[in-house]
Amino acid sequence: MAKPGFEREERIQFTQTDAGLSTLAIRAGQTRTSEGEHSDAIFPTSSFVYSSAREAAARFSGDEEGNIYSRFTNPTVNAFEKRMAALEGAERAVATSSGMAAILSIGLSLLQQGDHVVCSQSVFGSTISLFEKYLIRAGITTSFVDPKDLNAWESAIQPNTRLLFLETPSNPLGELTDIRAVADIAHKNDAMLAVDNCFLTPVFQQPLTLGADLVIHSATKYLDGQGRCVGGVVVGSDALMEEIFGFIRTGGACMSPFNAWVFHKGLETLKIRLEAHAKNALELATWLQQQRGIERVYYTGLESHAQHTLAIKQQTGFGGVLSFEVAGGQEAAWRFIDSTTMVSITGNLGDVKSTITHPATTTHGRMTDEAKADAGIKTNLIRLSVGLEDIEDIRADMQLGLDAL
Repeated sequence: MAKPGFEREERIQFTQTDAGLSTLAIRAGQTRTSEGEHSDAIFPTSSFVYSSAREAAARFSGDEEGNIYSRFTNPTVNAFEKRMAALEGAERAVATSSGMAAILSIGLSLLQQGDHVVCSQSVFGSTISLFEKYLIRAGITTSFVDPKDLNAWESAIQPNTRLLFLETPSNPLGELTDIRAVADIAHKNDAMLAVDNCFLTPVFQQPLTLGADLVIHSATKYLDGQGRCVGGVVVGSDALMEEIFGFIRTGGACMSPFNAWVFHKGLETLKIRLEAHAKNALELATWLQQQRGIERVYYTGLESHAQHTLAIKQQTGFGGVLSFEVAGGQEAAWRFIDSTTMVSITGNLGDVKSTITHPATTTHGRMTDEAKADAGIKTNLIRLSVGLEDIEDIRADMQLGLDAL
């Protein structure tokens, strides 16, 4: 007998919620139309029509469920949202126009003037800029702390603290934060915890199961996996997502149907891609730390990593991004990067193509020198997003960089 969720009468929509992650990544969120398409449909439409004026009025008033306008809802976007919610074990997901729009939506829908945020100092550079330069204009202040120091998180709490925000592993140093411990700190102080899960995705880490209230993704990265589209998503409880949906609906930072379709299809291969990325990354990190001219390698999969034990505790894999410091400062780092011939010099990550960048002058270039120093981003640091090329070819390209040192 077929499993529940696979019976004939239910095949128009997959309904099994306790299926494995790979099954959910392939089946969850799809609702077939009357055409009976096997691949997911795409609905590139700005608006939707009604059978009558009465139906239109009922839709707009909220008395009747249904699509109105693609800034509000769209079947393709909804399919991606349902699949992401299933993968993260969440009640609901809300898709956004970018990963930064996802973070902005949290700030402007769940916080208000006078609120305070405690944020890891080891996050994406634009995240720091968003909190420091823009949310402060709405009267929302932020304190930045060492993500590894639980006492620092506790000490930074103020009476008006409403949100704790972290990224683990961090970009670009792969620093970890104990999600469960920080969630306990947040909840003890009537605050929420939001976790950027971009580097590991639900394949290797599920923050909601560790106590987080919100999970953020830049869908541009591993969820797509081929560097094609820009998008973001927030997942969490239905109550929190309803507030975020209200902001997206009004503010307009919505995901396009085409991008949602690309991400939705990308999720189908997410698990096998992440496992392959991690395999290549671990092999390359192990090799790099043995090479002359490499001062330090940052990758949580290495036993030499200071937080390797925590990584094993809260992750089921180590991801595909590593960083390393070369001898000789910025000039040497640039020379290393420029000497490679295959890897792509670009700020994006999570692509099947390996990418390389110099964080201090690109992804984190807008940070002050003091902020870079606090975050440990040195001028000799290089970030590598390890792709799915043959590991021998990636290693050979890194050897060209090493030879240039």
